[in-house]
Amino acid sequence: MNMVGRTSAVSTRNASLAKTATERRDDSGPAAADLQASDLLAWYDRHRRVLPWRALRGEHADPYRVWLSEIMLQQTTVATVGPYFERFLARFPTVQALAGARLGDVLAAWAGLGYYSRARNLHACAKATVEKHGGQLPRREAELARLPGIGPYTAAAIAAIAFDEKAVPVDGNVERVLARLHRIEETLPGAKPALRQIARRLAEGVVATSRFGDFAQALMDLGATICRPRQPRCMLCPWHEACLARQHGDPESFPRKSARREGKLRRGAAFVLLRRDGAVLVRDRKEAGLLGGMTEVPGSDWSADFDEGAALSFAPRLSSEPCLAWRRLEGHVRHVFTHFPLELSVFVANASDMAGPPRGCRFLPRDEIASAAIPTLMRKVLAFAGALAGDDGAKSSIRQRRRARA
Repeated sequence: MNMVGRTSAVSTRNASLAKTATERRDDSGPAAADLQASDLLAWYDRHRRVLPWRALRGEHADPYRVWLSEIMLQQTTVATVGPYFERFLARFPTVQALAGARLGDVLAAWAGLGYYSRARNLHACAKATVEKHGGQLPRREAELARLPGIGPYTAAAIAAIAFDEKAVPVDGNVERVLARLHRIEETLPGAKPALRQIARRLAEGVVATSRFGDFAQALMDLGATICRPRQPRCMLCPWHEACLARQHGDPESFPRKSARREGKLRRGAAFVLLRRDGAVLVRDRKEAGLLGGMTEVPGSDWSADFDEGAALSFAPRLSSEPCLAWRRLEGHVRHVFTHFPLELSVFVANASDMAGPPRGCRFLPRDEIASAAIPTLMRKVLAFAGALAGDDGAKSSIRQRRRARA
C-alpha cells in the first residue's frame, strides 16, 4: 500500500472508531451525545474542584491565569503546581509584567517545576502577546496555536476555558476517560486521533448550553478525581452505566499503552567550589537544550561512557589558586529526566574569600542560592555537598554519613 493509501486507511479507521464509540448507546446520534454532555455538566456543577486558577461559578475566567496554569500543569501535578502558581502570579501578575521581566527572573521563579523550556516559551509568548495582540491573549484556537509554547492541546484549553470557544482539549485525564468509556483497544499514542474525534462528537451536546469551558474542565475533573489511573471510583461516575470498560470489569486496563523504553543511564561529574564566605561557583547553561538558561555548578558532559578517571579534567581552575584540592564525595547524586536517568559524581573544593571566578562563571552568595534559577538536579548536588544556605546541620550529617576521598 502506498503512503497516500495508508494515510487514508488510518484516517478512515480513526473516524470509524470515533463514530462507533460515540453512537453505541443508541441510534439517535447527537441526542445520545447531548445526554452524555448533560450528565457530565450536572455532575460538574455539584463536584467541581476549587483551584487557584479556576473562576468560581458565575465568574468569567481570567485568560492569563488559564494560560499560566495550563503551561505549569504540563507534565506536573495539580498538588505541585498550586504553590508555584500563587508565587509566580504574585511576582508577575499580568502578561505585561511577565513580558517586561528578565528571563533570568522568570527562570528563578520557575525553578523546581522542571521542564524549563516551558518557562522560556512562557516568557517569549508573553512578549509576543504584548507586541502582536496588545497584551490580550487571542480567543481563537488557531491564533493561540501560533504563539510560542502553545501547542494544539493548550490552544484548545485556553480557547474553551478562558473564552468559551467550541474547543475540546484532550489531555491524559481525558484520554483515560474516553478510552475506558468506549473501551478503545488501540494503544496510545496511536489512539489519540480517534479519542480527539470522540471528544469533539461529545462536545456537540454542549451547543445548547454554550458551556464549552465547563465541559472541558468537567472532563478533566472526572479523570482526575473519579476515573483515576488506579482504583477508579466507577459507581460515582455520571457515565458509569454507559462505560464499556466498567461493564467488562477491566477499567484499569485502559487506555492501552505501548511498552515504554527507558533511556540508557548517563554519568558525569559536578564540581562544587566554595569560598570561605559561603559563596559557590556557578555558571549559566546555554539557552538551547536541556535546562537551557538555568544556573548550574561547573561540570562535565553527561554520557553513557563517562570516564570518571578523567573527571578532574573538567574541574574549574582559578588563576589565583591553581592548585585546588578537589575531594570526591562518596556516593552519587541521582536524577531522572524524561528520556534518561543521570548519575553524578560530586567533587568539592574550597577557595579563599578573595578568589575570583574563571571566565564564564561567577560566585553566587550563599544567601542568594534559594532565589536563583537553579534546577532541582543542581539543588540536589548543592545539598549533597552541604552548600545550601541554612543547612549547616545537613552538612555535618553528610560528612558523618560519607567520607571525602581524594
